[in-house]
Amino acid sequence: MTVIKSTLPEEALGVTGTALQDTLVDLLGLSLVGKQAHWNIVGPRFRSIHLQLDEVVATARAHSDTVAERAAALGVSPDGRPETIAATFALPGTKDGWLRDTEVVELMVSTLEAAIGRLRERIAVTDEPDPVTQDLLIAITADLEKQRWMFEAENFPRGESQ
Repeated sequence: MTVIKSTLPEEALGVTGTALQDTLVDLLGLSLVGKQAHWNIVGPRFRSIHLQLDEVVATARAHSDTVAERAAALGVSPDGRPETIAATFALPGTKDGWLRDTEVVELMVSTLEAAIGRLRERIAVTDEPDPVTQDLLIAITADLEKQRWMFEAENFPRGESQ
């Protein structure tokens, strides 16, 4: 059943819809990874990383809403059901149990890096079919790159300078 008629041609809608749905899954999954790490982090940098994880979660959740609404506006029903996320999430995730602060930093760098790589692929494929969606994906990428940079800076060894 189609409730909302798209302003995009069918082929463009297919490419764009897939890019938006895949991004929605990545963002919702990223917010869950961030919260799991947030609840289970231990170590001397607990507080700063704990708070930084909240920033990642807030960013991912805000962008997931924007992505879902973009899909809906184009006539694509967004699917953020738990079973969809569980079945299709492809980014690195957390292990079970407590996580050392150093593990969390490495996890977030790798998870954000993977999400950014996937977003850059979607930016490339939405260039022609839907520059509006491409612009949205570019903005999300910029925000996730900022978060990745902040976590990567945590990895810089103490007492080392360049």
